[in-house]
Amino acid sequence: MRYQVRVQGELGPGWQEWFDVSSTAHEADGVTLFTCDLPDQAALHGLLRKLQDLGLPLLSLTKIGNDERSDT
Repeated sequence: MRYQVRVQGELGPGWQEWFDVSSTAHEADGVTLFTCDLPDQAALHGLLRKLQDLGLPLLSLTKIGNDERSDT
């Protein structure tokens, strides 16, 4: 699944690998937007745990991927 995660705080590009996200972008007022592809709920919880460990306030979490899977 693909998600967009907005956190308060400006994180540099070096954090992209640590968070294992596809891209990072900066918005106004010191907000960082991550776009990430996560295989399952456990990976999502892992990402959220990393944010919590760093004390970064979560502003929003938006699922932007389609959860229909093709088993063909």
